[in-house]
Amino acid sequence: MQRDLDLYRPNVGVVLFNRDGLVWYGHRFGVKPPHDWQFPQGGVDDGEDLETAARRELEEETGVRSATLLACTESWFAYDFPPHVRKGGKWHGQKQVWYAFRFEGDESEFKLDQHHQIEFDAWRWAPLADAPDLIVPFKREAYRQVVEAFKSLAGAQA
Repeated sequence: MQRDLDLYRPNVGVVLFNRDGLVWYGHRFGVKPPHDWQFPQGGVDDGEDLETAARRELEEETGVRSATLLACTESWFAYDFPPHVRKGGKWHGQKQVWYAFRFEGDESEFKLDQHHQIEFDAWRWAPLADAPDLIVPFKREAYRQVVEAFKSLAGAQA
């Protein structure tokens, strides 16, 4: 089934790799297990460049500024909102371009309270391949696509 991407909110996602090939996962603030970890992500402001949006979201949600661009997806990955999330809103779901960055700073740079709307209350490094099992089910297929897109960046940790 082909999606009409005009019905999906433009969004960016970020996979932050460390020097060992592990990726950063944030624990969603106020969300209970088992699907309570995800990558930084967020909306794109009108007229905002996608990489700029990705860097802004990364900083707002994690405090990280010390990141080098490694890659980005060439197309949108989309997912549908379930009815309890959509609640009659105009967007059917989100379409995302994903960015992979290498973290170049010290872990003291992580500040989860940088933004007025706190997304994460804890974080950890773990293998990229873990992503689909950690995310809410309605985002799972998009996360599988992200793993496939960036697995070569994870090396032996994929």
